[in-house]
Amino acid sequence: MMAAAAVVPLLGYGALSIISLRSGAQQAVIEGNLNVARRAAEQIELYVTGSVKILKAVSADLEQTGLQRWQQDRILKNFVLQFPEYRELTLLDENGSAVVSSSLGTPTANLPGSEGATIDGAIMSAFSVDDDLLPTSIVAIRLGDTEGKGWLVGRLNLEQLWRMVDRIKVGEQGYALVVTEQGQLLAHGDPDAKSRVARGDPMLSHRLVAMLRDLKTGERIASGQYDDPRGQVLGVAAHLQTLDWMVIVEQPLAEAFAIPIRLQQQLVIAITVALLAMMAAGYIWGRHFINPILRLTRSTRALAEGRLDERVVVDSTDEIGELGLAFNNMADRLVELQEDVRKKERQAMFGRIAIGLVHDLSHPIQNIGNSCKLIVKMFDDLEYRESFRRTVDRELAQVKRVLDDLRNVARPLPLDKFPLDVNKALAELAESMQTTASSSGLTLETQLLLGPMFVEGDLFALNRVYRNLLINAFQATPPHGRVIIRTMRQDGAAIIEIADTGCGIPPERLDSIFEDFATTKRRGLGLGLAISKKVVEQLGGTISVTSEVGLGSTFTLRFPMTSARPSKMAVVG
Repeated sequence: MMAAAAVVPLLGYGALSIISLRSGAQQAVIEGNLNVARRAAEQIELYVTGSVKILKAVSADLEQTGLQRWQQDRILKNFVLQFPEYRELTLLDENGSAVVSSSLGTPTANLPGSEGATIDGAIMSAFSVDDDLLPTSIVAIRLGDTEGKGWLVGRLNLEQLWRMVDRIKVGEQGYALVVTEQGQLLAHGDPDAKSRVARGDPMLSHRLVAMLRDLKTGERIASGQYDDPRGQVLGVAAHLQTLDWMVIVEQPLAEAFAIPIRLQQQLVIAITVALLAMMAAGYIWGRHFINPILRLTRSTRALAEGRLDERVVVDSTDEIGELGLAFNNMADRLVELQEDVRKKERQAMFGRIAIGLVHDLSHPIQNIGNSCKLIVKMFDDLEYRESFRRTVDRELAQVKRVLDDLRNVARPLPLDKFPLDVNKALAELAESMQTTASSSGLTLETQLLLGPMFVEGDLFALNRVYRNLLINAFQATPPHGRVIIRTMRQDGAAIIEIADTGCGIPPERLDSIFEDFATTKRRGLGLGLAISKKVVEQLGGTISVTSEVGLGSTFTLRFPMTSARPSKMAVVG
């Protein structure tokens, strides 16, 4: 967001600058070409009006009284020699017949028709091409202010006009052309287009000619971009007020706008370089600013994953550096606290183990000790010796079970899997434990599914799991309560439930009930459920518990069923 806030205004300003520069530069080029067209129009207008003034000067000399024909003839020939703008000067009477002419042959200059244009009192005919393929026009002026004195007619040579137009250059490829109001092309600066003058190509369809014809007031100028045989060009036009002509200057668009395009490219490059430099500087500064935060983030995640040896490298003294130092101090403190917690947990665990061992072993050892004291005194009593043997075997078996539980916590039990009928095993176990349930004032019920239900398992290990769950249920259920053994099938799995109506398990202890040394009893190691869970998982099953305080608990075991049978296994063996 910070980068966008810095870059977007710069990009907007750069785009606006490029657009303004391009528009301003293009307008400057158009104005420059228009100035060329205006100056060319002024020069052409001066050239034509100057030629008319020459003809007026000749007419003034001819109006002197008492001149003979030979004198008038001499005047006309002298002016033709002095002013090459006119190829021929002829004096006509009122009827249009030649009286005197500078031409050695038959005069060719006649009075213009009614379609001729009037320039400063003179009549100028439409332009045509002579035998030398040069443009020419007839200019006539009346002698005197009244009729009857005749006309002075001159054939105006426009070769000088061509040279004037040829000298108008705009760039390397820009040319000028002169067009009349009627669309007649008089001159063209492009050498390849001069033949159009001789052919008399009409120019009324030209875009700028049409635009100037539509303008009737004010300064009649026009500009535009259009296509011609050379490609896309920039054209400007200026109107000649006196002659009613127009001067058009055309220049290829690529050349006309070469400088604006180059300036635009340079500005784009400059803005791009500045933007890249700013982005590079921003990236370097941003990385310098964000790297400590990223390192702090990585260290925080490592700390959350338990890698308490992770530390932040602090290379600054600003607020981020202070935050890094605070993080390192916190990590050091967490290591100390964790070590302290571990020590306390080990002490608590060792205390629980010691208390459990004292609880589970003190009674058997005490019984064995008391029996040993009595056997010394009653060794000759055969009946007591048999009772001593049974007592010692029973108590040593209890000690062995405690020691086996401790060993099985550290390593899995060695199990032998073979098909066994869950319903049959549970029925036999329930029958053997009816006496224990009755002595505790409880009712042991079985709700077994009809028919066999085979799973892959170890009968001794599973009976130990069932027995452990039943003993826990007996101990958690007050007298007159019920303990239920239930089996069912579900989605190809055998479900075994052992439910009781006892005191239940608090919700906060349900998640840790299958952990090592976790127990809800006041005494004991709390290894029964942890070992049961390991046995069930070794056999590919799962064990879970649901409980409600005051209503009882239900332990659920799930095992995948098998299609194998003991008899088939025996045959295979």
